Amino acid sequence: MDTRFAVRGHAKAPSPVEVAAFSERGSTAGRSDESGPFDEWFAACFEGQFRRLFRYLDRLAGDADLAADVAQDAFVRLYQRGTVPDSPEAWLIVVGTNLLRNAQSQRSRRLQLLTPERSRHILSDPSPSPAQFALASDARQQVREAIDRMPERDARMLLLMAEGYSYRDIAAAIGINEASVGTLLARAKRAFRQLYDEGGARDAR
Repeated sequence: MDTRFAVRGHAKAPSPVEVAAFSERGSTAGRSDESGPFDEWFAACFEGQFRRLFRYLDRLAGDADLAADVAQDAFVRLYQRGTVPDSPEAWLIVVGTNLLRNAQSQRSRRLQLLTPERSRHILSDPSPSPAQFALASDARQQVREAIDRMPERDARMLLLMAEGYSYRDIAAAIGINEASVGTLLARAKRAFRQLYDEGGARDAR
């Protein structure tokens, strides 16, 4: 599968070689001497996980440029680590989320949904019709409002689920028991639906 995609300010997602080259310009502490097998694993992990991590961070932050930078930085940290984490997907989620929080704190970015303009830069899907565009814009606003009113843990769980992460990865990333994920997700879905419907009812008045 071709994982290339455009983001504003980035022609495409960087290649594993570009990420590795960037990390080599920084600290190389933690790299193992036998880097060949790790480099091969890293390239495969990058191809399989970068786009999904980026999409999660973008939906969490509502900022495509910031999400792209943070996702790249997370993979730089992984390459500099030089060893495979027990759960790579969860490790990247945790590191990426922490980096995003730090960046948002420093830059005082206000959360907002992925906008139609950013969506066109990120995804290569055909442009929607005017009617579809209007409906999608309204829905995105309601989703953003509902997500903003949810506890952070519940919002993160829903966003990770939407990107197809496993219960195991979600549990490791959030710091909960895997057996509790299904129950907590069900509650989060109900809470989201209630908040979403409340927002729609307010708009209809």
